[in-house]
Amino acid sequence: MRTILIIGAGRSASSLIRYLLHKSATEHLQLIIADLSLELAQNKTLNHPNARAMALDIFDKGQRQNAIQQADLVVSMLPAHLHIEVAKDCLFYNKHMVTASYISDELQALDKEVNAKGLVFMNEIGLDPGIDHMSAMKVIDEIRGKGGKMLLFESFCGGLVAPESDTNLWNYKFTWAPRNVVLAGQGGSAKFLQEGTYKYIPYCNLFRRTEFLEVEGYGRFEAYPNRDSLKYKSVYGLDNVLTLYRGTIRRVGFSKAWNMFVQLGMTDDSYVMEDSETMSYRQYVNSFLPYHPTDSVEIKMRFILKIDQDDIMWEKLEELDLFNDKKIVGLPNATPAQILEKILKDSWTLEPSDKDMIVMYHKFGFELNGNKQQIDSKMVCIGDDQTYTAMAKTVGLPVAIVSLLILNGKVTTPGVQLPIRKEVYEPILKELEDYGVNFNEVLTPYFGYSI
Repeated sequence: MRTILIIGAGRSASSLIRYLLHKSATEHLQLIIADLSLELAQNKTLNHPNARAMALDIFDKGQRQNAIQQADLVVSMLPAHLHIEVAKDCLFYNKHMVTASYISDELQALDKEVNAKGLVFMNEIGLDPGIDHMSAMKVIDEIRGKGGKMLLFESFCGGLVAPESDTNLWNYKFTWAPRNVVLAGQGGSAKFLQEGTYKYIPYCNLFRRTEFLEVEGYGRFEAYPNRDSLKYKSVYGLDNVLTLYRGTIRRVGFSKAWNMFVQLGMTDDSYVMEDSETMSYRQYVNSFLPYHPTDSVEIKMRFILKIDQDDIMWEKLEELDLFNDKKIVGLPNATPAQILEKILKDSWTLEPSDKDMIVMYHKFGFELNGNKQQIDSKMVCIGDDQTYTAMAKTVGLPVAIVSLLILNGKVTTPGVQLPIRKEVYEPILKELEDYGVNFNEVLTPYFGYSI
């Protein structure tokens, strides 16, 4: 039996674990599912004979190292900043490692030692990053293989609520970590390349610079730019490309509404609000508004945000129950962003019968035989339910598939890496089609940059 240790049994691990358990008999696998919550880990075993649960405190060095020694391969589904200690242990005990997270500088620094030991440390192998890398490199490699020259690459992805479960004015519910949604776009200006010119959008303007997208059968969407598109120039071999842009997809109108929170300062995570534990939702809102002896919170809010009487933006705010004086925050020493997250979770948590949706859209502009052309590649994936979501599927399945490829010696190139080589992306994309993750590629006229 080959042993795979999965550290972290949260929402994104459900499809990963189910896939590996389904393959466990034919692939001779034993799964150890480890989590700080033993109950959560036990639930994820699905009472399968080839899985066992383990309570694991990742900060307990002895416990962590003992668990890693038992494995042939370690899958870390922990938050990104916690991967490094797991990675160091995997390096010390000669274990392959897989994560769905971006490669940190600390992890990249281990590359030389990982290479020397012939180990595979595969990262960025979830959805975004992950499927976006693989589906993009597939088309880019095909264009280059025909002698084409890349001119433009735009990539968009979003975790959304499925149309049948879209029941609020924001057309949005949380399908992944709510905290990451609240903090999205912070940490510097968005950077991208437009027709050979570098462009920068500061956070304060991020949600007012959007691009519209059409996806057949699902309607119109918008996208706002991700933080740093430029780092993918060298990763994708696009050093000479004229346009390079990566963005996050939302339904039309979301970004304009979200910008209200940004302008008020509600997404700030840099300071603690006094008396946050006893603060009402209404008091929280009023904290960001100027004092007035007679004007209500509602009047001040309308004035500051310049919201007209018949503007749907006001209805969106009311729908969140922001002005309720009875609802209490109940979070001690909380930042504005933490309180906003708490308020939004009241309205945007998936119900048990809700389904989520992943939308991914790539644009490839290129020149071939003297002609400029464009390929639009689109993928829509709908979740099954609240547990086996589209997010869990698109994050977990690539992680599971590559784990088997590594154990079976089909992915052998060592080092700290992401899935941009053909030996990795080709078999994974092919198998993902069996699970409803399909890209529809259409050749269109070349329009150039669209923002």
